[in-house]
Amino acid sequence: MKILQKGFNYSQDGPGNRLVYHLQGCNFKCKWCSNADSIPAENPKAKDVDIRDLADEVLRSRMMFFDGGGVTFTGGEATLQADELTELLRLLRAEGIDTCIETNGSSPRLIEIAELTDHLIVDFKLADERSHMYWCGASNRTVKANIRALISSGRRILVRIPLIHGVNDASPEAFAEFFSGLDTSGVEFEFLAYHEYGKGKWRGRYEISDGFLPPGTKERFENTFRSLNYKVIST
Repeated sequence: MKILQKGFNYSQDGPGNRLVYHLQGCNFKCKWCSNADSIPAENPKAKDVDIRDLADEVLRSRMMFFDGGGVTFTGGEATLQADELTELLRLLRAEGIDTCIETNGSSPRLIEIAELTDHLIVDFKLADERSHMYWCGASNRTVKANIRALISSGRRILVRIPLIHGVNDASPEAFAEFFSGLDTSGVEFEFLAYHEYGKGKWRGRYEISDGFLPPGTKERFENTFRSLNYKVIST
């Protein structure tokens, strides 16, 4: 498994204190990505690690998983390494380790992978496919299909919507409409305001020039979703 970096984080990548692995490689090229160095399939900074060595490292870190913590796999896009990921998740499940996946939702194997995880965080970046193609470099058809399938199955998920001025902050209704008619009782929604923390990781031109949200924008999205009885959280 190709690992770019790892470290502990509290409550932002799943519940409690978690050991977070950033996997190398992503099939999206979001123009605001804060981990741009994780996008290429190959990176000299990434290390190939045997999954049994990873499982052993997680088990040795068990004492740090307080407040309901565990291990989280993110990216890049963790599901691109689906074979290794599913095998590792099975090993960790057998040991009673709490697991979480952060994903862009595009994997055709996401439902299979989700069955092996305790927590699932799915990004929903743009509702419109044409805009998604422009800003993220890929279609969102499979993302939408996976989210619908997960919700319809009764799976509890956290849907994260990053908000970037001039990209997707004009209409909360455009996002909310996608979820109309679905039983969202098991879904939590979180809106993330744009930041430039990863700007320095980009090679070449960084294309977001005015991405910070105008005052009140995030609150407008949250209030719109709450008015529709959607559960909104903040971590």
